[in-house]
Amino acid sequence: MSASPRILVVDDEADLRELFEITLVRMGLDVDVADCVAAARVHLANHEYGLVITDMRLPDGNGMELVQEIGARMNSTPVAVITAFGSADNAVAALKAGAFDYISKPVALDQLRTMVKSALQLNVMGEANGKAAKQKNRRDAAAHSVLIGESAAMRHLRTQIERLARSMAPIAITGESGSGKELAAREIHVRSPRADKPFIAVNCGAIPESLMEAEFFGYRKGAFTGANEDRDGFFQAAHGGTLMLDEVADLPLAMQVKLLRAIQERRVRKLGSTTEDALDVRIISATHQNLAECVAQGRFRQDLFYRLNVIGLNLPPLRERRDDIGLLAEVILARMAGQEEPEVRMTPKALEALRAYDFPGNVRELENILERALAFADDGVIDVADLALNPCAAAAEGISGDVPEAEEPQERAANSDAHFELRLELPDLSRGMPLPLPEYLNAVEREIIERALAQTGFNRTQAAQLLGISFRQLRYQIQRLNICAPE
Repeated sequence: MSASPRILVVDDEADLRELFEITLVRMGLDVDVADCVAAARVHLANHEYGLVITDMRLPDGNGMELVQEIGARMNSTPVAVITAFGSADNAVAALKAGAFDYISKPVALDQLRTMVKSALQLNVMGEANGKAAKQKNRRDAAAHSVLIGESAAMRHLRTQIERLARSMAPIAITGESGSGKELAAREIHVRSPRADKPFIAVNCGAIPESLMEAEFFGYRKGAFTGANEDRDGFFQAAHGGTLMLDEVADLPLAMQVKLLRAIQERRVRKLGSTTEDALDVRIISATHQNLAECVAQGRFRQDLFYRLNVIGLNLPPLRERRDDIGLLAEVILARMAGQEEPEVRMTPKALEALRAYDFPGNVRELENILERALAFADDGVIDVADLALNPCAAAAEGISGDVPEAEEPQERAANSDAHFELRLELPDLSRGMPLPLPEYLNAVEREIIERALAQTGFNRTQAAQLLGISFRQLRYQIQRLNICAPE
């Protein structure tokens, strides 16, 4: 390639070709133009291009033919297609065929410049100095990936992400809760030409319906009561970068209509504004629900489904990549312990128990299990009993359990034959709760533990026996509730 990147523009409208040529030359680029598929093929045979921009409708064929031909022969050359206003179906078809991006007529020059810069940056990122450099890039990508694991499923996932990062096509990520959908979205963003731009993740199910339009599109001062200043929305905040719509299936139908228009036209109107703003945002959606079923049930718009689901990416559950559990546990424990804490390790039996567990909550559940186990572990060693893998024990967050635990030396010498009986009066809920429920439950639990400790002279081993829980679990609750021994 020449020092100045060369662009090929294919369009049968002379005015549009001239507009593109003038704009691109002013950007310091070399430009070739063609008015049909045949002329474009001649240029492609004689030159290498950093970007090809082609109209969909041409006198002797279809721009889709060029997308497919270039993808088959020169897969490192990005291709952008020009679509008629409102032709979302053509844009989706082109993206699925391998197009890098699309622009709609009438062409906005600021969008054109942004798209060209992204494509040329992608081309530079894709160049590797020989096979050894490409292999090194793949090794570096795996080493610095936030998606931890060396199983076949994870290697395949990273390969998919590396390929998807080259395109600007919308991606729909599916997977069970806790499988790492947001991590995968961030990985796509980091590997893309937009890595130096914002990544904005939005939980669609956490926004009140009455605030959705203002949160997504922003508002002008005075648009409604309390709008004391202009404010950008999620789309403006993600300009030039990536917007992740997490749990997109939770969007109400009214918001789905507005979101569809914003994605199709790449323009948004702030509340209280009379003009639309052009935006350059890549959309990544994610959900643990089956969107196709939501469409069939009438809970999700079919047109929005097809607009978001241009490229699908499915994340494997943890039970389908059990070989990664040991490495995941090692990384998670190292992060939890911190550099100042002593090294934490797991016994072989504990690791074996984790690998045999099904993890309905996936990696997020593994993190919770290890965090709880770390609180119960003695001397930084996690054993099977510390994991509390029994579903009931896991659901109780360490409050219930009957696994015998080791006593502390000063308490082992206490009279183990002593008999205690804990007498408690349950609180009267009919009188109402003066505190929020979590604080109220903590207060009740603190009172029960303090009474048990008082009856046993603050002997924690005997208090744990009295309460029917393990010593480690009692110690954890004492620390969590900040219960102090009497002076």
